[in-house]
Amino acid sequence: MPLLRKIALSASVAIGLAAVTIFALPALDRAFPPPLPEQLTVSTEVLDRNGALLRAYATPDGYWRLAVDLDAVDPQFVEMLIAYEDKRFFDHNGIDFLALLRAARQFAGNGRIVSGGSTLSMQLARLIEPRESRSLGSKLRQMFRAVQIERRLDKREILERYLTLAPYGGNLEGVRAASLAYFGKEPRRLSVSQTALLVALPQLPERRRPDRNRNAAEAARNRVLNRMVSAGVLSQREAARTQADEVADVRFALPALAAHVADRALRNAPSRHRHQLTLAKRVQEGLEAVARASAAKLGPKISVAMVLADARTGEVLGEVGSADYFDASRSGWIDMTRASRSPGSTLKPFIYGLAIEQGLVAQETLIEDRPADFAGYRPRNFDMGYQGDVSVRQALQLSLNVPAVRLLDAVGPARLTARFRQAGVTPSLPKNEPPGLAIGLGGVGLTLRDLVQLYTGLANGGKASLLRDGTEAAPVGASGGIILDDRATWQVADMLSGVRPPEGAARRGIAYKTGTSYGYRDAWSVGFDGRHVLGVWVGRADSGSVPGLSGYVSAAPVLFEAFAKSGLAIVPLPRAPAGALRTARADLPVTLQRFASGSGELVAVAPTEPAPRIVFPPNGAHVELGAASADASPLVLKLQGGRAPFRWLANGKPLADVVRRRTALWQPDSLGYSTLTVIDAAGRAASVKVFVE
Repeated sequence: MPLLRKIALSASVAIGLAAVTIFALPALDRAFPPPLPEQLTVSTEVLDRNGALLRAYATPDGYWRLAVDLDAVDPQFVEMLIAYEDKRFFDHNGIDFLALLRAARQFAGNGRIVSGGSTLSMQLARLIEPRESRSLGSKLRQMFRAVQIERRLDKREILERYLTLAPYGGNLEGVRAASLAYFGKEPRRLSVSQTALLVALPQLPERRRPDRNRNAAEAARNRVLNRMVSAGVLSQREAARTQADEVADVRFALPALAAHVADRALRNAPSRHRHQLTLAKRVQEGLEAVARASAAKLGPKISVAMVLADARTGEVLGEVGSADYFDASRSGWIDMTRASRSPGSTLKPFIYGLAIEQGLVAQETLIEDRPADFAGYRPRNFDMGYQGDVSVRQALQLSLNVPAVRLLDAVGPARLTARFRQAGVTPSLPKNEPPGLAIGLGGVGLTLRDLVQLYTGLANGGKASLLRDGTEAAPVGASGGIILDDRATWQVADMLSGVRPPEGAARRGIAYKTGTSYGYRDAWSVGFDGRHVLGVWVGRADSGSVPGLSGYVSAAPVLFEAFAKSGLAIVPLPRAPAGALRTARADLPVTLQRFASGSGELVAVAPTEPAPRIVFPPNGAHVELGAASADASPLVLKLQGGRAPFRWLANGKPLADVVRRRTALWQPDSLGYSTLTVIDAAGRAASVKVFVE
């Protein structure tokens, strides 16, 4: 067999030359230093607060190449890799002469390559300095480089570099990129089947790609499993059981969470390859899933943005700039958390808080919701109707416009904007114009992040926290300021906690406020518990009008679902501080029982609703209730038309407080004829006469 003898002789020559090379190494090392960069060119990574990968970016040459830390790789994988590729890895200095002799002997005996003699150090040398051909000279060069590598790096560093550069098919390099692409997870904990496949792939990565050649990948995996049995790493039973597992023929996209925040991190620090944010991966995944699903339900071109922050620290735990970063139809590349828009009614809580802080009103103070003129400015409610006399609590919960403007007129728009600036938020106002009453209804520019920052004060005893997500070019030095005192803050939170949840949503122990901008362009909802604040924006990125869009209908359901899917436990709202009480109207000082109308003069308008009409009991009806009995049932009174609230009278005597419903209960106190009268908010009355028997 002259050919085989020739090949065996060549192998012996290679071994001899390698031995000579080692003796001449110092001189050769100085003359031909290895191309061993201090830092490998790897993918830029954006990590969450706990080090989990949120998003990765391909290298400039288009590869997914993620840096590897050996402590973050399954130890079983490392054990199987060394047993398969280089079992004396920790004993040699780059060249395993026993492995070379074995390879030469097997080749001579079988006429084909049975096993290679390359060490992991030699394979790393080939990865950092690819050979042009499979010649003897290339092999010698590879050996020489391997010895040089061993002189410069320790075994751990060699393994980490190999596991960063090893090819795994397509544009995947390194065990982390491969594990994420083929299994959808980091290689911290791998199954035996997954481990064997990752060991097998680098030898023939294109032929064995599971997403394209599943059968070849499965066969290669099984060869590794059999070798592990021979090496004593696996039992025969475990290997047989693992071989029954199918290899999945999929390739997952690498993580692309928090795309807008990640892009911002790169812009602010382009030279860094690792960016750690304050975001929590689990929270981010939940918010993004809710944003995508909600936008799909709401309709085409509509986007959703969200910011969830820790009210005490200001750390952003989740931030969604759009419903889908890659959806061009929704302008997904635009970060709507930082777009300045009209906030609608979301600023009203701070108006009420200032009024309470200044002693102008309490929760049960009556305030007028009737048409009014403030020096030419005539605010109207969202539904174009008016409620008449309402409590401050009701006015905020119903988001009535006229009462809010009355209070803002009393506390002063300049004072409100000053508090915003004190909390670290500068609203956008028309150039060279002072703040006016319209800011109370959204006549000002704010971003979603601005709103969340303001609301951190409501969840944090009045002290707002500056938001930060880890992308800041420099550390944040300043802290947030006081936006309201603690008692006013509790009063506002107490009122907002009573707002009815959106249709179909369960109460979650949160306080929240909604808002809708003029022209149905923006829908908002901002909610908080005792620790977290979540803000939601819904609308079109191009500021287009969306008929029917509103904070309560469009944004509030997203808020409640996002709280549920965030994975965060609801923290109870803070207890009332000393001196903060919810006082009944009758117990209030006379000056707080009704708020003075202020400078807003009432405007006479014709009622648009029909006059009230009592439909039950009908006029002249005989009602048998057994009024003289102790357990007599009350009579249900019903009316149609009219404007709430309504005042009922029986024989000229008021039955109870004014009510908003069109039903009431009357308990007759005597037999015979009685006159029932109802008066609506416009002063219109209707009466019926009934006979009780």
